[in-house]
Amino acid sequence: MNSHISFVKVRYAETDQMGVVHHGNYAQYLEIARIDWLSELGISYKTMEEEGIMLPVFEMSFKFKKPAVFDDNLKIETRLKQPPNVKIEFEYLIYNEKGDLLTTASTVLVFMDAKSKRPVRCPQYIIDKLQA
Repeated sequence: MNSHISFVKVRYAETDQMGVVHHGNYAQYLEIARIDWLSELGISYKTMEEEGIMLPVFEMSFKFKKPAVFDDNLKIETRLKQPPNVKIEFEYLIYNEKGDLLTTASTVLVFMDAKSKRPVRCPQYIIDKLQA
């Protein structure tokens, strides 16, 4: 599975004085989408961490095309850019319920050993699930 769709409803507290989603909330939307993507693959983020693998964000970028507003039902398409190795890269497309493309984004995360805090290769079980 290289692509997954998630949905997020914009809460009032996520908007600013102008009535649009504050840019700082988009990182949380991407995290929701990534965890949904992993879950759809049958991978528990919690279990991965319990097994000693962390996945910190290394890079994150956004291009805001149109604003999201309170009560929007956002559709977030998460795409794997390439097979993971020591890092895993995602692209995101965020749409409103009308189908307007609001935001594009990308993240790079690094697989890291929780004890040594050193980068490690992507666990084989993730690669296996991606190839299934």
